[in-house]
Amino acid sequence: MAHKHETPSLDESFDFSPELRKKLIISAIIGIAMVALGAFLIKNHWSIGVWDAGHGAEHAAEGHGGGEHHGATLFSRIVANLWMNSVYFLGISVVGVFFLSYNYVAKAGWYASFKRVPEAFPSFIIVPALVMLALFLYPDTRNIIFHWTHHGIMEVGSENYDKIIAGKSWYLNFPFFLVRMVAYFGVWYYLWTQIRKYSLLEDETNDLAYYYKSRNYAKMFLIFFAVTSSTAAWDFSMSIDTHWFSTMFGWYHLASWHVAGLAAMMLTILLLKDKGYLKAVTFSSIHDLGKLMFGFSVFWTYVWFSQFLLIFYANLPEETIYFRERFSGHGGRYFAPFIINLILNFVFPFLILMARESKRNMTFLKLACGSILVGHWFDFYQIQMPGIAKDQGGIGIIEWGTTLTFASLFIYFVANQLSKANLIPKNHPFIEESLHHDI
Repeated sequence: MAHKHETPSLDESFDFSPELRKKLIISAIIGIAMVALGAFLIKNHWSIGVWDAGHGAEHAAEGHGGGEHHGATLFSRIVANLWMNSVYFLGISVVGVFFLSYNYVAKAGWYASFKRVPEAFPSFIIVPALVMLALFLYPDTRNIIFHWTHHGIMEVGSENYDKIIAGKSWYLNFPFFLVRMVAYFGVWYYLWTQIRKYSLLEDETNDLAYYYKSRNYAKMFLIFFAVTSSTAAWDFSMSIDTHWFSTMFGWYHLASWHVAGLAAMMLTILLLKDKGYLKAVTFSSIHDLGKLMFGFSVFWTYVWFSQFLLIFYANLPEETIYFRERFSGHGGRYFAPFIINLILNFVFPFLILMARESKRNMTFLKLACGSILVGHWFDFYQIQMPGIAKDQGGIGIIEWGTTLTFASLFIYFVANQLSKANLIPKNHPFIEESLHHDI
């Protein structure tokens, strides 16, 4: 028998106080200062951090390593951190509109009481978009990230000519790559603004037509994202290791983005409830979101293991090199992050979220969210760092500072969006279903 819930007030406003704004800005500045400090320490042969790279950084002064004649440098490590964190936080942001879209299309009601949270996430897309475009447009940083952009690599007769990479020139070329990047960021962001706009108008007018307009834009997003979630994975991550390929990589990349986004949503909801907000969000809705976290943690592991097993079993040199680099390459500095990635993204979430009651326990849920968010940061670290930073990779002040800056800015953008609308979409057609959702 369903339980009767007392309906709380649906008028809630998030107070993004000047004090919180100030703290987040200071936190971002501290992150930038940490990157500068880490670079200074490494350049002077001091190393503070776990698996940190303190050797070889003296070459950073010789040039930025943009050309094919330079090895990895300290600058390469900073560029790698900027690119990796951009891709990671871009994924968490775009998953907000992805989550809204598949729930709109399914005519779901269970999530309506907390839909303002995922609705706020895509506002941050613009930050990683600008960082990634800047890194790609600047030749020195572009050449550090992508081997296929090096001069002469696709030109027959050049000393840098690579036949395998040249065979991919129809897809991996500067103009087409740039067009794809702009299309990803522009269309994702635009479709979110339309869904958001009509969601707010629905709140103001109680006109059902605005719900259907949001739903139509959600359909467009899903159609576009069905293709671009994979092509973005190939572009932003797989093309770093240009010789290597995996037909499962698009699913793997999306699974990592998706479960990290779900964990970020859950953690935001729980922290808001801790502060007295989102009283209308029931533990049944939280339970369902917890089930999605649990399910997609297992799905990510399934895709991870399937990709690894097929490559390991086939033992093809052009494919196994990807895992050899992470197991024993570059002095073995990427092996520990590779293992930590698997433990944090599967073992901990599986054990924590398997029981029904744990998905209704705020402490367990926060532990699971922390494990997933940190774990998938490690996932993108081991995907991208070996190909960009190479033997300069490490985990130290530079990594902590870069991540702190991105996280602070992400929280700032999300909090700013949350403060611009009623926290509960009180005129959503399925709000009553969400308020009385019971499992």
